[in-house]
Amino acid sequence: MNTIFFRIYLVLFAFTTQLLFAQEYPGGLSDGTLDINGTNVPVKIYSTTEMGDLTAFPDRESDKSQSFVVILNESNFEPAYYNYGASTLAKYKDSQYQFFDKNFKLIDTGVTKENITTFKYAVKAVKPITDSDNVELKTSFKIWDPSKGIHIGSFTLHFYSLMFVFAFGFGYILMTRIFKIDNVNQKYLEPLFTWTLIGTILGARLGHVIFYQPELFKEDFWSVFLPISTKNGLKFTGFSGLASHGATIALIFTTLYYSFKIIKKNPFWVYDRLGIVVALGGAFVRMGNFFNSEIVGKPADPNSPFALLFPQQSSEYGLTVPRYPSQLFEAVGYVLLFILLWILYRKTDKKYQQGWLFGLFFIILWAIRFFVEFLKEPQGDEFIQIGGLNTGQVLSIPFMIAGVVIMIVSKKFKITEAENEKPE
Repeated sequence: MNTIFFRIYLVLFAFTTQLLFAQEYPGGLSDGTLDINGTNVPVKIYSTTEMGDLTAFPDRESDKSQSFVVILNESNFEPAYYNYGASTLAKYKDSQYQFFDKNFKLIDTGVTKENITTFKYAVKAVKPITDSDNVELKTSFKIWDPSKGIHIGSFTLHFYSLMFVFAFGFGYILMTRIFKIDNVNQKYLEPLFTWTLIGTILGARLGHVIFYQPELFKEDFWSVFLPISTKNGLKFTGFSGLASHGATIALIFTTLYYSFKIIKKNPFWVYDRLGIVVALGGAFVRMGNFFNSEIVGKPADPNSPFALLFPQQSSEYGLTVPRYPSQLFEAVGYVLLFILLWILYRKTDKKYQQGWLFGLFFIILWAIRFFVEFLKEPQGDEFIQIGGLNTGQVLSIPFMIAGVVIMIVSKKFKITEAENEKPE
């Protein structure tokens, strides 16, 4: 056990060290190399989702001997906004930039509505690149710039939505298995799924708006409750802001209703089992954040094995530079928590001490969130800050304390195996 804790301390120390020595990126530029026919050309890399900043970038150049690679974000070059995209590309062309597709093949045709989405890189090299040149961008960090979803005709199934489907789908399967193990009638499963879905989506959305974007109540009220935006015209956006703290609070209340009115069991009995499912679901949600390039980490040293560039990240997180994949750190933590809870549920009698598994779930889940927050960029306005801790960390502390209290009082709620199987 001491060896395990020692390894944990080493990992935390490594994260802290990486954070302390994180590199600054003046002007949002990171370093890379263009391999042109085997010759390495040093370049500065720039990317942004802000159209205004992207259009203004050619005017910022001061060193005429420097080569640049600009990663063109697909959100800035949608056919629906063709005129804006075309004018930006025209400005880059006037500034002696050349355009390439995602495979670094030279695009020497004019821009049209049909081909504007193929423009992926704008390159300005000291020596112009020809169509016969073999070009490759090399960096010490990885670049995470995936497709946003699976294209099915004119419809796109977003990976973020798919991760939610996985979270609830696997959660349903897992809870079905749990009810069978506990010999509980499956008729109680459907209402649990329904109330959990309502609590998660509504609570997570309200939690995000209340804790991080309260201005939406005035600026774009309907976007709080519906997956749309009414600013600058009606547009379907999906729910891009969901807070786990809000989901947790809502789930507490919806589960209380389910426990007292439907299954008629001690709420801690339900929480114990729901915590196992939520831990796994949380990992899928964070994977969805990873695909969406949101909830990104702080700038990382480009030579760090954790450094990732997110060209699709929102400007609300700051400059588009190599950062920590904090979503993956959190996802891995939740998977490990799920494995621990499942083993304790299956191999020990702790499930008969109602509240014990839930208390442990609360402590570890919010501890993971608390420590990963040190490597995260703020989400919206951090209106709660105490002693250098951000909003996410401050909100996590009461939950961790609640977990300790729940584990202590769980001694009063021990049941037998026969009592565990009621109702039939």
